[in-house]
Amino acid sequence: MAGKKRSFGRVRKLPSGRYQARYLGADGVDRPAPHTFRTKRDADDWLAERQAELRAGDWSDPDAGKIPFGTYAATWITERGIGASTADLYRSLLRNHLDPTFGTVAVADITSARVRAWRVARLDAGAGPSTVAKSYALLRAVLMTAVDDRLIRRNPCRVKGASSAVTPERPTATVQEVYAIADAIQPRYRALVLLAAFSGLRWGELIGLRRRDLDLTANTLRVRRNIAELHSGKRLIKEPKSAAGKRTVAIPAVILSDLSAHLTVFAEHGADGGVFIGAKGAAPRRNHFNRLWRKACHQAGIKGLHFHDLRHTGNTLAAATGASTRELMTRMGHSTARAALIYQHATAERERLIGNAVSAAVEQARKQAPGPNGHAAGT
Repeated sequence: MAGKKRSFGRVRKLPSGRYQARYLGADGVDRPAPHTFRTKRDADDWLAERQAELRAGDWSDPDAGKIPFGTYAATWITERGIGASTADLYRSLLRNHLDPTFGTVAVADITSARVRAWRVARLDAGAGPSTVAKSYALLRAVLMTAVDDRLIRRNPCRVKGASSAVTPERPTATVQEVYAIADAIQPRYRALVLLAAFSGLRWGELIGLRRRDLDLTANTLRVRRNIAELHSGKRLIKEPKSAAGKRTVAIPAVILSDLSAHLTVFAEHGADGGVFIGAKGAAPRRNHFNRLWRKACHQAGIKGLHFHDLRHTGNTLAAATGASTRELMTRMGHSTARAALIYQHATAERERLIGNAVSAAVEQARKQAPGPNGHAAGT
């Protein structure tokens, strides 16, 4: 049946009795509806919606969303202008957790139901909650850009709270445990363990230290660089990710003799020589060091402790001294107060000290003679 002339679009009745609708898109291409309609009224209503989109400037090419998610996401990562280590993390999440499910699926065909099913499947498969949360956050960010690019109308990532995961609190090594591990590990890494535990530096910051960064006379070290190790094995020497990362940290005097001995025996020579060097003369690889770490923990009878947990030890000890939030932020290399506040939670020992201080203040006040108004002098 010949199509009927209209002010916008065309509707025609098919031999099946259903109705087909077509219209001219903003790109000048004749666009058929993605499906047929039971009644002519339904077809007219659909055309009216397309006409309203064109008039409001909200029209988007219905074919644009046919690009495979994997292709679009890979381009998205490249075009973000992010650091190499962050891009490496995103590509790993894409390759291992998103591409197997969504890689060949058109962006427009990703539905909320598919996203929910994917998330449940990843968790059921044993993927860590934190990894799944990061993967979901990446999926949501990519598809939000797809909304901005008018490939899709609505982001299908609608699972509330799915981009954050409640992870178990990591253990904090005691001072005795730190020294037990330092005694058990290879001698060239003893000072590394002690400095990590009592300065709160990250692995990349420790490996990036040079001799000129340490001032054992002033008991300080300067954090100027960070070494990141990519999944490919390539290492990047870069500045700390924020201005707060560049900082001067006080070295506890109790480990100065260990550091001095380490510099004499194991560190590279020259002001720019590396402080922590592996047995083959290069900065140690994380995977190789982790094997030595696990062996030392086993010998010390300590289970479930990661090297990064030593940072928690240093930060907890610093917080227990009564350091202010700003002081903790500076020592930890954070630009926001969030992490510092975590370490300022009340500990039993700190609470006892506070209680004793309050008690002493009360006793001192009671010893003072009352003033003319009946109050103790000075109160």
